[in-house]
Amino acid sequence: MSLWILLFLFLWSFPGNAAQPHTDRTIKVRGDFIVATTNDNYICATLDWWPAEKCNYNQCPWGDSSVLNLDINHPFLASAIKAFTRLRIRIGGTLQDRVVYGMPNLGYPCLPFVKMVDGLFGFSKGCLSLKRWNELNTLFQQTGAVVTFGLNALRGRHNIRHGVWGGAWNLTNARDFIGYTISKGFPVDSWEFGNELSGQGVGACVDAEVYGQDLIGLKAVIDELYHNSTSKPLLLAPGGFFDKQWYTQLLQTSGPGVVDGITHHIYNLGRGNDPHLPNKILDPQYLSRVSDTYRDLQQIIQRHGPWVSAWVGEAGGAYNSGGHLVSNTFLNSFWYLDQLGMASKFNTKTYCRQSLVGGNYGLLDTETFIPNPDYYSALLWHRLMGKVVLSVDNNGSSFLRAYAHCAKEKAGVSLVLINLNNTEFRITVQKVMKNKMNEDYETKNNGSLSDGLKKMASRIGMEAPSSSIKREEYHLTAKDGNHRSRTMLLNGRTLELSEDGQIPDLVPSYVYSNSPIIVAPLSIVFVVIPNFDAEACS
Repeated sequence: MSLWILLFLFLWSFPGNAAQPHTDRTIKVRGDFIVATTNDNYICATLDWWPAEKCNYNQCPWGDSSVLNLDINHPFLASAIKAFTRLRIRIGGTLQDRVVYGMPNLGYPCLPFVKMVDGLFGFSKGCLSLKRWNELNTLFQQTGAVVTFGLNALRGRHNIRHGVWGGAWNLTNARDFIGYTISKGFPVDSWEFGNELSGQGVGACVDAEVYGQDLIGLKAVIDELYHNSTSKPLLLAPGGFFDKQWYTQLLQTSGPGVVDGITHHIYNLGRGNDPHLPNKILDPQYLSRVSDTYRDLQQIIQRHGPWVSAWVGEAGGAYNSGGHLVSNTFLNSFWYLDQLGMASKFNTKTYCRQSLVGGNYGLLDTETFIPNPDYYSALLWHRLMGKVVLSVDNNGSSFLRAYAHCAKEKAGVSLVLINLNNTEFRITVQKVMKNKMNEDYETKNNGSLSDGLKKMASRIGMEAPSSSIKREEYHLTAKDGNHRSRTMLLNGRTLELSEDGQIPDLVPSYVYSNSPIIVAPLSIVFVVIPNFDAEACS
C-alpha cells in the first residue's frame, strides 16, 4: 500500500495536480495579423576575445574561453552547437577593436593579448593567426554554425581627445583577411564593423559621420572581393549601445545599399555585482523599461533607414561578465526569454546572447562545457518558436509575460508563458480575429480554444471533440525549487547530458486542449497548440 501512496504523491507533485491558490487568466492571440518577423536563426550566441586575465569584482570567470584559446575540440562544445542545426555564432566583443589578423605581411609576430595597465581596455593588441582561423572554421563547418565576424574598426586611428578616436581607418589588414577567408571557402555569413564605438562609446568612440564613410568604403571592398562569389555576406554595424542621434547620423551618412543590419547591445540589468540583480529579473516594470530602446530604434529605421533590419548583436543582461551565481542559473531564464519575446515584437531579426562560453553568462559552463539553464531555454525557443510574431493581448497580471509565434515547421501556434510571481496561473487561450468591418470579434462561445478548433475542424470535414485534441507543453522549473540552481527541470525531469555528452531529448507532455494551461509559480512554459487556425501562419 505504501508504494501506491508514494506513486500518488509523486503524480500529485506535477504542475496543476496539487490544490493550491491560483489565478485564472485569459490570453487572446490574434491569428490573422503579423506583428513582426525574425530570421530563421533568430537565436545567436557569441564567442568573445577576453583572455583568462579579464577580471571583474575580484573574479576572473573567463578561463580558456577566448576565441584564441577555446578548446574547440571538446566534444560537448560540438554537441551543443549541433543541437541547433544552424546556430548563428557572432565572433566579437570589446577586444575586437584591438585584434589584428596574422597575414604574412603583418610585419611583426602574431601574439595573443597581454594585460597592459595603460592599454586600451586594459590589454595590448592581440593577433588571430591564420592557423587558428582555419581551426575555428573546421568547427563551424562540422557543426553547421552560421558565422558573423566582427572586424577591428580602430586600426589606423588614434585617441584625439577624451576617448574620441579619429584619423583614417586602415583597412589593409581587414581586406587581406577577408580575401584569405574567401580563398579558403569559409562561408562567413556577415561581417560586422566595430564594437561599442557608437555614441559615447565604451573606452573609445568614433564620430558617426566618419563611421558611415568607413562603412561605404568597407562595402566597396566586400563587393569587390566577393565579385565572383555566388552569394555575398551581409554588412552589419555598429555593434554598440543605442544612441538616437548617433544611429540616425550613421544611417543618413551611409545611405541605402551599404549596411544590411543595424546592431545594438543590451545590458539592461546593470552591473554584474549589483545585489539587487535577482529582484530586477523578477520585476516586470523593470524588465519592460528596455522596450523603449527597441521602439526608438524601430522608429529610426522606419524614418531614416528602411533598407536595414535591427539585430541585437550582443546581450548578456548584466555587464562586466554577468552576475556571479545569477546569470548562469535558472533565474536568468526569466530575463532571457522575456528579452527574446520582447525583441521579436519590434522586428528584431537576430538576438545574440553573450556568450556561448565565457564569463558568468555563458550558455555553457566555461570549464566543463555542460549547458547552463539558459542553453535549454534558447534551444526550446529555437525549436518551437517560428519566425512570424503574433499579437498577444494579456490583460492579466503584469507578472505573467506571454509571447506567441507561429509554430516552427509545423501547423499551429507556439507560446511562451513566463510566471514571475509566486502565484499559479491557469490560462485559457482565446483566438481573436478582425472582421471585414474592422471590428474585433472572438470565436463563438467567447472564442475558447476548444471551440475554435472544433469550428476549424468542422470546416474541413473532420470531427474534433475537444477531448481528442492535445497540445504540447514544456514546463521549465528549477531543481528543488531553488531558482539560483544551475539545474533545470523539463516536465519534472532533470536536463543533463548523456554519458557521451549528447544533448538530452526535449520531450513534451501532452495535455488535452479543453483544459487550462497551468503555469506554476516562478516557472516558464512553452506551449505548442496544433491546428490553431491562424491565417497569419498559412
